This record gives sequence, C-alpha cells and structure tokens, in this order.
Amino acid sequence: MSHPHLPVLFEALYKGARHVGFGRAEDGAPQTLYRVEDGGTAAAFIATDGSEEALRAALTEGAETVTVLAGDPEVQLLPPLLPAATGNALLSGFMGTHKKKWGGETAPEGGEFTPPKWFFKGFGDWVRLPGEALNVPVHPVALIEEPEVALVYVNDADGIPHYAGYTFGNDLCDIGLHRQDPGYNPYCKLCDTALTPWLFLGPPPRTVTGRVTIVRDGTTAWEGLFDCGDDALYYRVQDMADHLFTFPAVRRPGLVNYVLLGADEASFHDGFRIADGDRVAIDVKSHGVAFENQVRYVSPTPSITPAAVPVPLAATAPERVTTAPERVTTA
Repeated sequence: MSHPHLPVLFEALYKGARHVGFGRAEDGAPQTLYRVEDGGTAAAFIATDGSEEALRAALTEGAETVTVLAGDPEVQLLPPLLPAATGNALLSGFMGTHKKKWGGETAPEGGEFTPPKWFFKGFGDWVRLPGEALNVPVHPVALIEEPEVALVYVNDADGIPHYAGYTFGNDLCDIGLHRQDPGYNPYCKLCDTALTPWLFLGPPPRTVTGRVTIVRDGTTAWEGLFDCGDDALYYRVQDMADHLFTFPAVRRPGLVNYVLLGADEASFHDGFRIADGDRVAIDVKSHGVAFENQVRYVSPTPSITPAAVPVPLAATAPERVTTAPERVTTA
C-alpha cells in the first residue's frame, strides 16, 4: 500500500535513458517519466530547497516525457541519485545507535558529543536493489539482516553536503565475525546491502516500524518486528551527520553519500541463523514499502598471487690477491 501524503521521487533507466519520476504508482497504473541527464536530479537538490514543488519545477519544465505503466520491464529502477560514474557515491553507516543498546536511554544534550562507531560499506554502485541477490562470503560465521533508514546527501562543487531525503535498506552483515573480534568489523561488513529506489523527501523520519520475514524453502522460518526511526535511536541524527561531515574524505565535490542510521535487534538476537538461499523480506509498514532479497553464499575463484621473488644469492666476489711490495734497498 502506498502513502500518498509522503512525497517520493525516483530515478530509472527507460530504454537506456535516465529519467525521474514522482510518486509510487501501483503496478499497471500509468506513470509519467521525465528525461534527465546523469547528475541532473542531484543538481536540482543543490539548486533548490529540496521541496517537492521546487524539485518538480526544476526537473519537469521543458523535459521530454514518456508515459509508462508501473512495473514495465523496460523501466530499470536505480538507487536514489546514484551517479553513473563508479566511485562517485559512498555507502557507510553508524553502529550501536539504538536505545535498546543503551538501556533505553537517549544521549544527554549539551556537553561534548561522543560519536557512535562508524563503518564504510562500499561504493554506491555496490548497492543492490529489491529482488537482487545479496552475496556474502561462502563461510560466514553468523549473518544478520538489518532493516535501516538510509539518509541521502549530495555534495555541491564546494564539498558542502546537501540533504536530499531518505530511503530504506537491509544492511546484511556477518555479526558472528564481528563478535569473534570487533577488529574484524571491516570484514564483517563485506556483504551486499540492499536499498530501495524510493527517495522520500523531507526530514529523517521519527517513526519507522515494520516486520521482517525470512523464508526458507517456501516456508516462513523466522519473523519479527523492527523500529528504526529517529525516536528509537540513542543518538540524535543531526549530531551523527554533523560529525561525519567534519571529515574531508566524505565531502568531495559531487559525491553522493548513503548513510545508514543503524538497526534494531533482529533474527540473530532471537537465536535464528540465516542460511544460503534464504529470502529476507522487509515490510516497512509505516511507509508502505516492502522489498525482498535472497541471500546467496558465493565461493569465488581464488586470486592467483605470485610467490615472492626469491632473494638472489650474493655474487661471489673474486678472490683478492695481495702482492707484497718489492723491498727497495739502498746502498
């Protein structure tokens, strides 16, 4: 079920050309797409106040249009504002942000801000869309699904981040590896992440609730509720974002940032273990968004790393022959 009172924008390729659309139509309903250049939608967020009215004016005036039916197989949805150039978007996030992990408390206001732990997930083109497989290493210790809010920012030519809106995702990771040793957390995060293509306009949501269902061999194997809105967090979203953007590395001009805000407790905490082939369905009931991805264990061909070059034997130096100087005698 869609929520028409929440303004939504999306981008898609239609017959190979980039377009932008507004709202989420039910399958089979007509939908108008507006032709836009790569980076054009991101530029509109920088040039306007980011409201639906301003974005519509900036993106639709004089644009070529095409009417399609929602669900048309020739419409290929894209992660929100994802640039075509590889490496021009980053996916990262915060850990340990929920009140549940802080005894139900909220961070005290005033005083020095102690930021949460942060992780780097990958480049923007590593993001997977609903319906695509989420690949993980072939021998994970214990996987966990993590339904989350993802904030989207666009940096202008001076590197100033402009908030665009938010979407939802599943930050799949190997929590078992992290628990073996927190120093392994960068490895733990090397699992695919799914994001929905719908960019919700407006401030980060205070309430986000829904249900996770994990299906194995066609049968529900586990299900549970989640809450990942601002009201469920120990840290304030503004504080976390302000701190992250003090780092020049995430303020490169033109960069798009997807920032995950952290997840509620999930199937792992209930003793469940995700297996190869499981389907993880996330229903964000508060926002009328439902998506599903299958987990796939992948055993890639190992890289062929040449052996180290042997150290050459030292060249044998020629034997030194010393000749005693002739004795010179004088009368």
